[in-house]
Amino acid sequence: MTTTKPRAAKAKRSTKASKVKGLEIDVQSADITKIDTPALVVNLFRGVKKPAGATGAVDKALGGLITQLIEDGEIKGSAGETTLIHTLGKIKPSRVLVAGLGPQDKFDAQVVRQVSAEIVRFLRRKGISSAATTAHGAGIGGLDPQLSGQAIAEGAHLGLYKFGVYLTKSGESTNEFEKLTVVELDKDRAKSIEVGVKLGCTIAQASITARNMVNEPANHMTPSRMAEAAQKVATNQGLRIEIMDNAQIKKMGMGAFMGVAQGTDEPAKLIVLRYDGDPSNPENNLGLIGKGITFDTGGISLKPPGGMEAMKGDMAGGASVIAAMEIIGQTKPKINVLAVIAATENMPGASAQRPGDVVRAMNGKTIEVINTDAEGRLVLADALCYARKQGITRLVDVATLTGAMVTTLGKACTGMMGNDDTLVQQTIDAGKKTGEKFWELPMFDEYKDLIKSDVADMKNSGGRQAGSISAALLLAEFVDGAAWVHLDIAGTSTSDKVSGYLVKGASGVPVRTLAQLASDLADAGAAKKSKSKAKAK
Repeated sequence: MTTTKPRAAKAKRSTKASKVKGLEIDVQSADITKIDTPALVVNLFRGVKKPAGATGAVDKALGGLITQLIEDGEIKGSAGETTLIHTLGKIKPSRVLVAGLGPQDKFDAQVVRQVSAEIVRFLRRKGISSAATTAHGAGIGGLDPQLSGQAIAEGAHLGLYKFGVYLTKSGESTNEFEKLTVVELDKDRAKSIEVGVKLGCTIAQASITARNMVNEPANHMTPSRMAEAAQKVATNQGLRIEIMDNAQIKKMGMGAFMGVAQGTDEPAKLIVLRYDGDPSNPENNLGLIGKGITFDTGGISLKPPGGMEAMKGDMAGGASVIAAMEIIGQTKPKINVLAVIAATENMPGASAQRPGDVVRAMNGKTIEVINTDAEGRLVLADALCYARKQGITRLVDVATLTGAMVTTLGKACTGMMGNDDTLVQQTIDAGKKTGEKFWELPMFDEYKDLIKSDVADMKNSGGRQAGSISAALLLAEFVDGAAWVHLDIAGTSTSDKVSGYLVKGASGVPVRTLAQLASDLADAGAAKKSKSKAKAK
């Protein structure tokens, strides 16, 4: 077992510029019409005939050109609409880009994320490497300036993301978008925007961590490499980490996990990350549990060959949990968070488990293996047991668990199930803040018949009927009374097209929601404690 203690955090020098990989974002308090920039981004709500605020100031400086284009029907303000205007020396910026925000009654931080992503990609396609922008929605839109800054940073970084590690470089030069300056005349609002930008960059970097892990091919992102990625996060963020190998996993009685791992020569890893945000109150806790199947062939119940290459992403749940801990380590909410990732391959090796085998999980319950391709619930069962033995009373597990979920909900939202209405709603509410959508499916007792076994306490597959629900019902047998939510990200873990801040490939869902949930639970706990103290007086 590898154990690392947190190191002392180094003091960071305050700076107005925040950088993730190739993109730098800074905040300036200035008159936007006098900014020296290749492109100035302003915005417009749908249906507005005469722009006001910052857009109005630019329109006036351009002699009413934006108003004229609105009258001509060239600019409508529709969400995602981009209109590039060359200023021809009338104002300092060389170009003005008018970005549509859509209808004002539907405007929120998610619109800012989407629009910011579309803007920077548009400018990159035009060969423009830097731009200045107003803080979308922070004026007439009524959005909190800090939230606007955060959403701009998240959208820009995630929208520009590319995974090109294995592409050999050609002789042709490629343009990159390198710098975005958020301009706000009011100095106090500029300070708030700057705070939001820094947080947005932190959140985006963690989401990119998850995207990179999921996009890596399986011969590079092995369980051992996954453990190395977690070790890097722990070292950088001052988290405690334990990495357990096959012998230790067996010794703990994790028969369900090892049943999956026995079919591959790649060593399995149980990765445990700990953030102690409220050490004097151990009951104030949250457990994040991630499925880390770094490649899923289906085992002896072999998958069809078509599209099997996508199974390198079957560890997206584990990647999202590791990345969420990266945010938590930096934002430091007052709550104790335990992350447990069960990482292994699911291969049809000579020692692979067979349909009909019976495995015993850490809590002693037995599972009949009907389908070796229903392996994610087996590794999660033992990971949930481990978290409960550590005293965790609120659990959220994340997994690309069932193809049935893709059939049910597609890629628009993540399916969720749970045993605690409060934790379910808190997760949904966290998702509303991050723009990640969730939909709860029922877990009626009638569905339990699907996983009844004649030879064990349960079987690992209930067949085609209600496949996502029966999988969740199996997991429910291992939470031992804790409040629990299950997130099935089989559809949302990847995107098959470019849309807003999502690009083709790994999405990073639900990294931002997990971190937001930890923050919300910490705030709710602090508010409850404060209220109790006030009553006591």
